[in-house]
Amino acid sequence: MGIRKKKEKVVYIDDGRSLADMSGVSSPGLSGKSGQYRASFKEQWQTYWSAVKMTVKPMLLVIAALCVAYGILYLLFSLA
Repeated sequence: MGIRKKKEKVVYIDDGRSLADMSGVSSPGLSGKSGQYRASFKEQWQTYWSAVKMTVKPMLLVIAALCVAYGILYLLFSLA
């Protein structure tokens, strides 16, 4: 068979910080910088609506499947 290349060994260095150490992270809203860009309400609404439009079709399919299942079970148990 072909010659296998050696995998590069990953070396992890422990610097003493935990994963939850957020001391080096600052939020734009908390830092007091007024020059930060904020999207307008129209841009925020367009982003929200585009996300909602992606979920409408799957939601309707699930609701239709639940209605069909309920109808089938209703017919089965009402005839018994």
